[in-house]
Amino acid sequence: MEIVRNQEKIKQFSERAKELVAQMTLEEKAFQMLHGAPAVERLGIKAYNWWNEALHGVARAGLATVFPQAIGLAATFDEDFLEKVADAISTEGRAKFNAQQKYDDTDIYKGLTFWSPNVNIFRDPRWGRGHETFGEDPYLTSRLGVRFVEGIQGHDENYMKAAACAKHFAVHSGPEDLRHSFNAVASKQDMYETYLPAFKACVQEAKVEAVMGAYNRTNEEPCCGSKTLLQDILRDEWGFKGHVVSDCWAIRDFHTGHGVTSGPVESVAMAVQNGCDLNCGNLFGYVVEAVKQGMISEERVDEALVNLFTTRMKLGLFDEKGSTPYDDIPYTVVDSKEMQQLNLEAAEKCIVLLKNEGNLLPLDASKIKTIGVIGPNANNRKALIGNYEGTASRYYTISEGIQEYLGDDVRVLVSDGCHLYNDRISNLSQGNDRHSEVKAICDASDVVVMCLGLDPGLEGEEGDQGNQYASGDKPNLNLPGKQQEILEVAYATEKPIVLVLLSGSALAVTWADEHIPAILQGWYPGAQGGRAIAKVLFGEKNPEGKMPLTFYRTTEELPEFTDYAMKGRTYRYMTNEALYPFGYGLSYTTFTYADAALSTDKVTKDGAEISVTVSNTGNAFGVETVQVYVKAEREGTPNAQLKGIAKVSLQPGEQKRVTLKLPAEAFALYDEEAVYRIGKGKYQVSIGTSQPESRSEKLTEQKVSVLTMQAEEEIVLA
Repeated sequence: MEIVRNQEKIKQFSERAKELVAQMTLEEKAFQMLHGAPAVERLGIKAYNWWNEALHGVARAGLATVFPQAIGLAATFDEDFLEKVADAISTEGRAKFNAQQKYDDTDIYKGLTFWSPNVNIFRDPRWGRGHETFGEDPYLTSRLGVRFVEGIQGHDENYMKAAACAKHFAVHSGPEDLRHSFNAVASKQDMYETYLPAFKACVQEAKVEAVMGAYNRTNEEPCCGSKTLLQDILRDEWGFKGHVVSDCWAIRDFHTGHGVTSGPVESVAMAVQNGCDLNCGNLFGYVVEAVKQGMISEERVDEALVNLFTTRMKLGLFDEKGSTPYDDIPYTVVDSKEMQQLNLEAAEKCIVLLKNEGNLLPLDASKIKTIGVIGPNANNRKALIGNYEGTASRYYTISEGIQEYLGDDVRVLVSDGCHLYNDRISNLSQGNDRHSEVKAICDASDVVVMCLGLDPGLEGEEGDQGNQYASGDKPNLNLPGKQQEILEVAYATEKPIVLVLLSGSALAVTWADEHIPAILQGWYPGAQGGRAIAKVLFGEKNPEGKMPLTFYRTTEELPEFTDYAMKGRTYRYMTNEALYPFGYGLSYTTFTYADAALSTDKVTKDGAEISVTVSNTGNAFGVETVQVYVKAEREGTPNAQLKGIAKVSLQPGEQKRVTLKLPAEAFALYDEEAVYRIGKGKYQVSIGTSQPESRSEKLTEQKVSVLTMQAEEEIVLA
């Protein structure tokens, strides 16, 4: 649904902002450019803290619905659902804001400017913050990012429900411990093909209100003071109209980390002059000195302030209570039954079935007397929530979800099995101090659910979550600690095993793929995660998630972590065979595709339509994700790239005709000079349940339909 704002109203907001700024002293202006903007009582300006977070729910301010982490939401491949979740988040944001304002609480995390979504590309699976993103693909990230922004900002023509922020602009994906001094070197081609498209879509399609700069330098320019990024691309090329905010204390890095300026005044001048309007931090207090020294003009400061106050006016913060349609949203909507039900649906939709040998899943509870639930993530609340999280009314770990689901009919035996990453649970033990318990539970059980993986203490943001290995990044893709050992101990008992992985990133579970009959990827599934996993395990819910990233076989096959060239990275450029490919995910039912057809075999500026008949040929209701990929048959071009997705719900025996539009852009690629063109020659267009590559087809036991189109001439797109 296209959002059409009242342009006359926006113009009025801008004029009001100009009038307000014109009455302010230079000192007052400078302090309004800090994230903790103080009150200016003589002008009727209330204190406002810009810093708030809503990555997968309103964060860090108490009660909220804790939805699955962003990477889990990405696994839904469902644009409509992403907007629904984001709309719920902003509803809770307004409800909390209304209550906070009533009690004059203007502290941090209490505003309506949400610094979400994170639309960086998950370039390397070792990056600790990758689980904050929508995965490794620019197209999927763009589509989900746009709809998330639209859900946050709302559809009212006069007022925004909340303000979204696309971050971290740009070319940002680790290493975390180098981010304050690191220079990400990226070619123009990689910039425009991979790192920039999601930001462009959020700006031009969703009209995102804010963009946050990254900590690192990109091609030698600090991102929060980059003329190339903030002026040439964001403002001039894309026509961005909102405000730019720095990442937190990133301006300080200009002189302390990057060494491109001599001190704070020069750093502030570089940031403000090149388009940064708001400082998360306190360094913009030096704006006064920078103006007095002639390093920036007061006109540029005024421009920044107009951008900022226009945002606050779009949120209705300078109008009487009752002016916006959101002013009466009650606090009771927060983590309500309706929100919890939506959260449960989200958790169900994000689970990916990676393996199901012999149709071990779904489990038949009527045939089970005792079930073992083993592993450090069996009862780990932290592994439900990811980072940048709120506080839910109730949490359901995997063991709790299974116990609730089975009630008193089945005995559930639970063990941690091992520490998440250490070699023992008790410091006084000799190590491996739960091995005998694992064996005992397996011996007593009819089936065993092994709950392994990571939690956000092992992958996260430097200085926030961090870990004992690498400032939040992972050193490798292996299961940490003794997890692999207890998996093998359980396997040796010859009991049926289901492996449930909770993680926000790829794990090289090659041994498990060879030996364990059933594997689920649950991500960080939110406060309702354990209930959702139980429903999937016992067949009440049919898994529909697809992989938003690649699971590699080894750490060794990855390029250097600090290498930002896309060669060898992600499904689009990798040459090795994946363990579990991007776009892959099984179901408890079977879908078949027939009669794939294109509206034309010629590639033109008008694009094309592709359609296919999808049938549910199994015995269970299921939701399929139809995927369209395009490959230019020329040397030096990426592998087949995702260019279309559609969700289709089918009862057993039901079939539907699905049609997707492929715009001209689906066939275009950027060259080394970032010229966007459709090259002359052949294009393969595939439609099916996965990528058109051998590993996906082997795992799904389905070949996708591949059609051919021809571009008779080169077409340069603006």
